[in-house]
Amino acid sequence: MLHLPFPVRDANTSRGNRNLGDLPEWNLDDLYTGEDAPELKRDLDWLEEACESFASDYEGKLADLDAQGLLDCVLRNERISAVAGRIMSFAGLRYYQQTTDGGRAKFLSDCQEKITNYTTPLVFFTLELNRLDEGFLTQRFNANPDLARYKPVFDRIRAMKPYQLSDELEKFLHDLGVVGDAWERLFDETIAGLEFEVDGESLTIEGTLNLLTEQDRAKREAASRELARVFQGNIRTFARVHNTQAKEKEVIDRWRGMPSAQMSRHLANDVEPEVVEALREAVVAAYPKLSHRYYELKRKWLGLERMQVWDRNAPLPMEETRTIAWGEAQETVMNAYSAFDPRMAEIAQPFFERGWIDAPVKPGKAPGAFAHPTVTEVHPYVMLNYLGKPRDVMTLAHELGHGVHQVLAAGQGEMLSSTPLTLAETASVFGEMLTFRRMLDNAKDDKERKVLLAGKVEDMINTVVRQIAFYDFECKLHDARRAGELTPDDINALWMSVQAESLGPAFDYMDGYETFWAYIPHFIHSPFYVYAYAFGDGLVNALYSVYAEGDKGFEDKYFEMLKAGGSKHHKELLAPFGLDASDPKFWDKGLNMISGFIDELEAMED
Repeated sequence: MLHLPFPVRDANTSRGNRNLGDLPEWNLDDLYTGEDAPELKRDLDWLEEACESFASDYEGKLADLDAQGLLDCVLRNERISAVAGRIMSFAGLRYYQQTTDGGRAKFLSDCQEKITNYTTPLVFFTLELNRLDEGFLTQRFNANPDLARYKPVFDRIRAMKPYQLSDELEKFLHDLGVVGDAWERLFDETIAGLEFEVDGESLTIEGTLNLLTEQDRAKREAASRELARVFQGNIRTFARVHNTQAKEKEVIDRWRGMPSAQMSRHLANDVEPEVVEALREAVVAAYPKLSHRYYELKRKWLGLERMQVWDRNAPLPMEETRTIAWGEAQETVMNAYSAFDPRMAEIAQPFFERGWIDAPVKPGKAPGAFAHPTVTEVHPYVMLNYLGKPRDVMTLAHELGHGVHQVLAAGQGEMLSSTPLTLAETASVFGEMLTFRRMLDNAKDDKERKVLLAGKVEDMINTVVRQIAFYDFECKLHDARRAGELTPDDINALWMSVQAESLGPAFDYMDGYETFWAYIPHFIHSPFYVYAYAFGDGLVNALYSVYAEGDKGFEDKYFEMLKAGGSKHHKELLAPFGLDASDPKFWDKGLNMISGFIDELEAMED
């Protein structure tokens, strides 16, 4: 999953790499050994024929299938998904390693076009499935337990039934998808190609964002102003991409009869709109007791009359600046995982040993961090941009949590392993929490404890408050785009409308900060994805409270939840822990944990 990282240092200098140890890089051979691998050509040829024969065997005939026949159909469809997923995983991961390489970009584009063309004949499957009578499916599920296992997949497909278009239009939209993909690549390549200069040093976006966590306030200010300068210089491109993507979504949503721009994301996440709205309302109501209160504390620690945007992620004055070598980061996370349950560390270990992590920052490499599950017959790959900040250790814990989740869920098979985004952040945020708690327990004095607590509060504010503010920005942007083209100034104004509300009265905003929406990839790649982070953090805080209270058999229940992948609804997965995300009070549990940490920080001031 794509994940917005905390800002990290640029590794394009020898100074950066020298202190970090041996950083791992991907070995993608488990997917394919190269663009010219014979297995890749074999799979592309197989895929083309398999899609044609699937359509020939089943189009117009689903209603004639008995339970075994329908199961055979599902299994063939699943196999097609696995082969297509393997090809696209390989092409995509190679591209993210070096987005500015023309050959890799062309290879990814060519694979996308081929697979789009090959799979167009399959569009009938979900459309025809949704025309089947409910009783027909119930009878088939009752007759064959192996088929009934796939009921959650059928349920998610049939949730789209009210918004389904004609077969011809659905095929047209399927083919048109490569155009939207091209706009995403334009965004990626523009971001990766941006050049920044701070104090005479040439940096990528990762290196420049990293400077926002420097002790030197002048350096933070210089980095912020340079970010604003470069974003402003490219703002028309970013505005064009956002306008085009939002308009494309509006057209498709309008034709489908979607009641809101967010509805397609809620359906994909298998979550009710009212649950998301309850989360949003709870977080917005908590802004004063969370971000507003914390940043007022931080303002005093920094000895400032007013906070500036370059102070938001500043280290505390008493915080020691140090670089954490890769070996220490690995040991910290693995010890935390092992202390929770040795099984968790066993699953995580191969990531470090077999080329499943790509850690260094390199020219052209995509910014950010993510864990990509690839396909269930291979294994996940984790991408980081690691340069030794304490927050980089938490990012490793986060992405490795995703990886563990994806390994465990792989047993469900291709169609049931993928976890809806609302639960996809569970293992990642839980991994962070385990790592944080271990570091807190090992703090040598109150000063170190304060630094750790403050860092965790900032991470939680970034994950909960900031992501809900992002969500509100997206809601406003998509709503405004329905009324017409948005100028860069229009988008800037929408961005600023959510910043003061979420960050609070401690801040002033420099000229140029209004353009900082431009570099957030989720707005382009996955509209409305961002609430999944807040959902995941709130859910994990509630889950961790159950664990901390000594819930009997928690570890086994936790592993069972991860193994379920996408085979169960969030209500069913949380029930063994006595939790229910549809209860509005549920979110208060998680928010109260953050507030409790701030209480502890305030108590340290006395």
